Amino acid sequence: MTIHLTKETFLEKVFNYETQKEWSYNGDLPCVIDFWAEWCGPCRAFAPVFEELSNEYAGTVNFYKIDTEAEQELAAVFNIRSIPSILFIPKNGKPQMAMGALPKSALQDAIEEVLVNPEMQTTGAEK
Repeated sequence: MTIHLTKETFLEKVFNYETQKEWSYNGDLPCVIDFWAEWCGPCRAFAPVFEELSNEYAGTVNFYKIDTEAEQELAAVFNIRSIPSILFIPKNGKPQMAMGALPKSALQDAIEEVLVNPEMQTTGAEK
């Protein structure tokens, strides 16, 4: 299940950029954030894929959505210039951004490599 974030819930669940200078993720599980807007056709087309994967990874990865129209400050903080933009936040380490509506298989691969099995990425090990 995806959770819609406001600035207030983002500061609490993800990262409080108002009080912290260095990146420090607040969550217990890695997360994926979809920056989107209601008027965006590719965003609407991508939404069912994002929701489906949120159910498949329930309890392993948190899935959040940020409406860039309602939360313009959050979009500015992450320098969002096109939507959808997908932010992958591992439990430890720096966030990584992907632009565009990814196909389900590509999103799933990114979740596995960046969030679920990040050691695969750093060692260059094959899946």
